[in-house]
Amino acid sequence: MYWEDEKDENTPYVVPDDVVDLVYRINCRSLPLDHAHSFSTAIRDHLSWIDEEERAGIHLIHGAESGNGWMRPDDASNELLHLSHRSRMTLRVPKHRIEDAHTLSGRKLDIDGHSLEVGKANVKLFSTLPTQFARYVVVPEGLGQEDEEAFMAYAVEQLRELGITVRKLLCGRGHAIRHPDGDVHTRSLMLADLDVEEAVTLQQRGIGEHRAMGCGLFIPHKGIRAVHKMTADKQS
Repeated sequence: MYWEDEKDENTPYVVPDDVVDLVYRINCRSLPLDHAHSFSTAIRDHLSWIDEEERAGIHLIHGAESGNGWMRPDDASNELLHLSHRSRMTLRVPKHRIEDAHTLSGRKLDIDGHSLEVGKANVKLFSTLPTQFARYVVVPEGLGQEDEEAFMAYAVEQLRELGITVRKLLCGRGHAIRHPDGDVHTRSLMLADLDVEEAVTLQQRGIGEHRAMGCGLFIPHKGIRAVHKMTADKQS
């Protein structure tokens, strides 16, 4: 006989710590706005194991003016990101690599001629908020950079493979991240109405390639309605 008890809705959900974000204090005045490749290279020079860990990733650094990353300046190659003392650097790492990642503290990184001094880091568990957002999800080759429907179909398929039910999904405009082997084309992606397990799974697993350049990494967002309205207003 097989017998499964009903789930106790009163049992609080405990966020697992098998993958976490490490949030570092930094001392850095400015960075190139498009710093993905140089930033990733500088970190991986010290933490080479990041390429071996499927669930590791490097969040790019964003300033307060980024608008949560949904909209992006048109000329990223010639603009600087000016940082404040509140700016932070975040790595996504599996639990067994936390101590290894702490060795980055005290290092001074050179990001295309801009100095970034890495301070101490704190462990941050994943959010259970129902809206999750990725600033950059790589558009696979062959889809077409401007084919939004094809990209969304690809995203839905990837999410379903993670066991995530897609209820509300919003795709942002595309932009390219510079790379020595050729530009990496990406789109923003937001999901809403996730349950807590789905929200955490999405942060643990992500979708797409180039996690070490900030792609495919999901973070909590205040909500999809405000962004949907902002997008509609821009198009009207």
